[in-house]
This record gives sequence, structure tokens and C-alpha cells, in this order.
Amino acid sequence: MAEPVPSAALRVTWFGHSTTLIEIDGKRFLTDPVWRLRASPVALGPKRFFAPPLPLAELPMLDGVLLSHDHYDHLDKEAIRNLGRTGVAFFCPLGVGGHLRRWGIAAAQITELDWWQEVQVGETHTLVATPARHFTGRGLTRDATLWASWCVLGPTHRAFFGGDSGPFEAGFQEIGAAYGPFDLVMLEVGASDELWADIHMGPDHALAAHRALGGGAFLPLHWATFNLAFHSWHEPADRLVAAAAPDVPLLLPAPGQRIDVAAGPQPGYWWHAYLSGPAHR
Repeated sequence: MAEPVPSAALRVTWFGHSTTLIEIDGKRFLTDPVWRLRASPVALGPKRFFAPPLPLAELPMLDGVLLSHDHYDHLDKEAIRNLGRTGVAFFCPLGVGGHLRRWGIAAAQITELDWWQEVQVGETHTLVATPARHFTGRGLTRDATLWASWCVLGPTHRAFFGGDSGPFEAGFQEIGAAYGPFDLVMLEVGASDELWADIHMGPDHALAAHRALGGGAFLPLHWATFNLAFHSWHEPADRLVAAAAPDVPLLLPAPGQRIDVAAGPQPGYWWHAYLSGPAHR
């Protein structure tokens, strides 16, 4: 994984929840890095189902870290501090940089963007902070910082990282019209419930969002890592597979499995083997 990224490659590795490594047209971007055991500031919060498949220290050199918002299951203070020591650039929505600066990240490493703002990374790539339907807050104060989705635009490929969002079909259509079509679309499918339907999509709304964005290979996020809802941990993927039309190219890699998007759908339903193991019989 440490070798240079080919100039026309599009590969992705899902490390769990919303943490992915995107290798796109010669550059590497990490999304919402969370390596901590619990999605909480205290020891009683939701615990990981599986350990991170790669130690943080073994990540290859990055061209940027993309942050969608400041919730604990997306913004891991210790991971940010460790990554910051490498000198990597962080790209985040307005206000989130304040957390990073308090944690010791140099201001020169932080770029904060409002919705629809763009920033160049080198001479070849553009990052765009795009809207989502969610909220923020790490304590009692809510919405003091912005949340965002991200478009990663290379000279050959385009990827979309949805962060967290509730149903937002008109917004996704606007994003797709402005920056699509996308070769890779990453959207949350888990931690959904009718009680908070405005802020998380679930599989059915995620498929509608995928259509609104214009399609592309679909990698589901925000499932199978922390127990944040009332459904079983594998239900989002089961429902997604059942509801997806045959022409939706689903990418369902095991945690830590690097996949080449050009290879087509990745139907290796790793959680089926897990559920059939001795502990689940």
C-alpha cells in the first residue's frame, strides 16, 4: 500500500464506519479517520465490533485528510494528533478547524471550507466541500461548526464522500449536476431509525441519493463498526443488497480490503461468513 499511486488509478480501502483511504489519480486521501475503541469521550460509549484492520502508524503518506463533521464517530482526537505529526494537510468544514488547533495541529495544516468552496491540492486535484443534511456538536452545544460532504476531483476520476446526511435528494441532484458523474460514491447506510430520519438515510434513502448523484460504484459507509442504532449491525448491508437494482455496482469489501474500482462490483459479502461462525450459530 505504500508504493506510489498510479496516475490513473482509482482504489479504495474501507477501514470501518466512515474511514476510507481513497487512492485517486496519483494521490491518497483519508476520510474521517477513527481508530479509537469507542465512539464516545467516555469508556461507556459504543465499542468497536472489530479492531482497525491497519495500525494508524502503518498508513502510507497522505495528500490530505477529509473531515465531514465533528461527531465522535467521525473525529477521533488521538488519530488527528498522530496524523498531524506527519505534517499532513487537513480539510474540514467551517469551525471544525478550531478542534484541530486546540489539539495541537498547526494552523498551516488546516483548510476550512464553506459549502461549495473549492481548494486545489497540487496541480491536478480539486476538493469541494458540498452540502449534507445533518448536525454537529461534541458536547452540549450543537451546530457551532459546519458539516459537509466532499467531492474529490482528479484529472481522470471523480469520487464523492457523503459523510453523514439525512434524505437530501434535491441537494444530491445539485451536487451531481455540478461535479458528477462520479466513478465512486460513498454514502452512509447504517445507524438509521425513524426517530432520527432527518439526519441519517438508511439503505433505501442511500440508494435514492446514489441515483440523484448520477450513479457510479457504490461503497456503503457508517455500518458494522459501532452499535449506534436499534437495528442489528449487519441489517444495513442486508437491506442494501436486497433493495439495490441489478445495475447498481455495489462495493462490499471486508474491512481493510483494498479494491480497484475499475474491476467492477465487489459482492464478497464478508459478514455472511462472520454470522455463520461458532459465536453466531
